[in-house]
Amino acid sequence: MTLNMSQNVIALSQENLELKEEVRLLKNQLDWFKKQLFGQKTEKRLVEIPDEQLSLLDLLSPPVKASTPEGEVITVSYQRRLGKLRADDTLNEAGLRFNDQVPVEVIEILPAELQGPDADDYEIIGLKQTFRLAQRPSSYVILRYDRPIIKHRTTQVIAPSPAPDNVLDKSLSDVSFIVGLLIDKFQYHIPFYRQHQRLNHGGITLSRSTLTNLSQRSIDLLRPIVMAQLDHVLRSKVLAMDETPIKAGLSSPGKLKQAWFWPIYGQDDEVVFTFSTSRGRFHIEKQLKERFCGTLISDGYSAYARFAQQAEGVTHAQCWVHTRRQFINAQTHATEAVNTALDLIGKLYHFEEQIKQQHLQGELKRNYRLLHSKPIVEQFFEWALQQSERTDLTPKDPFRKAIHYALTKQTALQVFLSDPEVPLDTNHLEIALRPIPMGRKNWLFCWTEMGAEQVGIIQSLITTCKLHDINPYTYLTDVLLRINQHPAKDIIQLTPRVWKATFAHNPLKSELFTKTNSALSKQAQY
Repeated sequence: MTLNMSQNVIALSQENLELKEEVRLLKNQLDWFKKQLFGQKTEKRLVEIPDEQLSLLDLLSPPVKASTPEGEVITVSYQRRLGKLRADDTLNEAGLRFNDQVPVEVIEILPAELQGPDADDYEIIGLKQTFRLAQRPSSYVILRYDRPIIKHRTTQVIAPSPAPDNVLDKSLSDVSFIVGLLIDKFQYHIPFYRQHQRLNHGGITLSRSTLTNLSQRSIDLLRPIVMAQLDHVLRSKVLAMDETPIKAGLSSPGKLKQAWFWPIYGQDDEVVFTFSTSRGRFHIEKQLKERFCGTLISDGYSAYARFAQQAEGVTHAQCWVHTRRQFINAQTHATEAVNTALDLIGKLYHFEEQIKQQHLQGELKRNYRLLHSKPIVEQFFEWALQQSERTDLTPKDPFRKAIHYALTKQTALQVFLSDPEVPLDTNHLEIALRPIPMGRKNWLFCWTEMGAEQVGIIQSLITTCKLHDINPYTYLTDVLLRINQHPAKDIIQLTPRVWKATFAHNPLKSELFTKTNSALSKQAQY
């Protein structure tokens, strides 16, 4: 009897411990969901200053007098920093900034004195200007080409009247409308059905399928440019690669397939969004095998590491930001230990900032990392190894998972120490791929897999334009007008990086903007 009671107590105690562990894990999940919904999205650490610790701002501020005699007048002065001015902006007294591309319409306002019978008694001695920002709703323009039909007086032969050149054969759309369509959807994420509504409100009747057809045909013209850009990207010594999901194509009635974009970021600030219906290693091999030789930096997805192990001449580097995130997820359960990890990782980024400020490159950058960053990395992994031996952490504990994550990727996390070209993280790639998640929130999905491939093509060019400080509208207009006459062997010249040095000084424009009629130009500016 006593033995049975002891066994029951042990069983109940064990069950109690299991239930407590389950409750703790469920609380962890609940905290994670709350953070995703309501928490801050930034990963910057907010350091709280204790009450007894003086702030640096307190040391810089002038001392305050303990008391001021009543009636004494104190003069308070301060300095205000002006806003950042750009060379191509016009700053007027109203504070409105704009460049020469913005049309200005002049409205004259005459005082009542100049309109009355005594107008001759006044003279204008100056002019005061007021600027206001205005907008036209649905600013669409119809271009009418008047083509004279001529006949030879002697032979009575009627001469043909050639039609104006256009980007797409037998299309009713000017290049300005096509590019505006692409920019609105893929840069500003306005779906075609919203653009269709705007057209209708502006008095233009077009079917939505026409908008889709214009987009597909124009993007197909740009495909060779992206292929040339991908070929140059794969020649980089350091590549960053990631994957992001997208719904593309019907798997069954009412249900869409899960697919992925795989952006590849080269060392010359070029990015290409490749597309695949699978998240497996096969796509990595398809894009990189026998085409890339160098260092591949990625997140913790194991497919990249397995590919690098089997590919000759490829080294895998790991992103420190993804390691840091593992510890942030465990911060509420092991605050002190997690803060230790975050402090050590923070020191690595401090040294990277010093490298950036001192403009160190090549061997100088490598030596600086070996001198300053390497001891911190060694200290971090020694500390992580000690933490992994703790007996109070359960296998499912978030902090133990973070430690395990860091230790299993120790070799890849240290690659940046020996190669100065390897960045500390993949933040530059994550920033570049943001248009895809932004698009998912607006146009939601791609109806076909071919449509998803075309999204990758146009986003590759628009994103690369932004990386090189190129206006995507100007670039796409020039390239679409130029591509039919451009030699195929020199297609690399039409990639944004090379185009900026070759054609950006005098880009081709739509006839809409080359008209001498200033009134038409002002009304039709995009």
